[in-house]
Amino acid sequence: MTSIQPITGEPRDAARLQDFAAELTAAPAIGLDTEFLRESTYRPLLCLLQVSTPARCECIDPLGAADLSALRPAFGPGGPLKIMHAARQDLEALWPVFGAPGSLFDTQVAAGLVGMPAQIGYAELVRRQFGVELDKSHTRTDWSRRPLSEAQLSYAIEDVRHLGPLRDVLQEQLDKLGRLEWLHEEMQPLVAGEGLFVDPERAHERLKGLQDLDADRQRLGQRLAAWRERRAAERNRPRTWILDEAGLRALIAVAPRDLNGLRDLPELAPGFIEHSGADILREIETALLPVRLPPLPGRQRSDPKISEDVKRLGDIARRVAAELGLAPELIATRRDLEVIARGREDALPLKGWRRAVVGEELLAAR
Repeated sequence: MTSIQPITGEPRDAARLQDFAAELTAAPAIGLDTEFLRESTYRPLLCLLQVSTPARCECIDPLGAADLSALRPAFGPGGPLKIMHAARQDLEALWPVFGAPGSLFDTQVAAGLVGMPAQIGYAELVRRQFGVELDKSHTRTDWSRRPLSEAQLSYAIEDVRHLGPLRDVLQEQLDKLGRLEWLHEEMQPLVAGEGLFVDPERAHERLKGLQDLDADRQRLGQRLAAWRERRAAERNRPRTWILDEAGLRALIAVAPRDLNGLRDLPELAPGFIEHSGADILREIETALLPVRLPPLPGRQRSDPKISEDVKRLGDIARRVAAELGLAPELIATRRDLEVIARGREDALPLKGWRRAVVGEELLAAR
């Protein structure tokens, strides 16, 4: 087997990168994958790019000072179709460098729409479609360490080698089922970047149970979650390194008004109070809370009527999924069904192709 040499910033690789970038830009479709790390950062650290055309596969090393600007015409919105598997996290790593992908074919989403498990992995999809067993021994590699071994690079290359053929067979299957438009619809939020980045002003939407609290605590939760998100982005550190969930929930529950009140919370580390206590107290003051907050509500019991409606709607969704040969969660999740049962019409099953195959029936039955 030919030795795999990644494209780096070395002078000897400059012509090779330019040549490959031109080949990618001219291609109708390219396979694309990334290796990244985010354990200690807010934004994913792009460690390796793997790219394929029908004739060629390459690894490109961003940490080796490769000039990625040559790839922008291919990777950006005006470039060829990008074929990826489970693209969301890869796009989060790629977007700050190259912007929107333009057009996208996600083989995991496509596989789900032809009846395979909704979260099928790349190796399993390759095995099912082509009978090829891929090496999984480097799934936990630290891709920021250099040099990368021949085995690591070979593993990385395999992640794009089969993307083009997968797209061909899945597209044919979708076409036969009349579901190509479904895939196109599923790709639009990804291409638009929806859900890839957290707006600090909406960070509170990730806090479970906040909507069950009183209005004052909801307002405080919104401010503190936004503060944490902005601070994490500014310092490029995971949000839980800034303030973990237990500490955030304690602040929302108690709303301390001075440093002594902060120190009384066992969930807050002394170092956090020293460095961020004044900021937190300003956020609490700005939330315009009453001096004394009401007691926290007890655990709410589920509404029997809602539970009954969700069960009935779930029966419909599962029946339709079985008729279509789809995983039920692709049709509607339990959360979707709860939203519908509560009378709202912004749930995913009430939009696009899902509305046509199941949404109208769910509306009629609620």
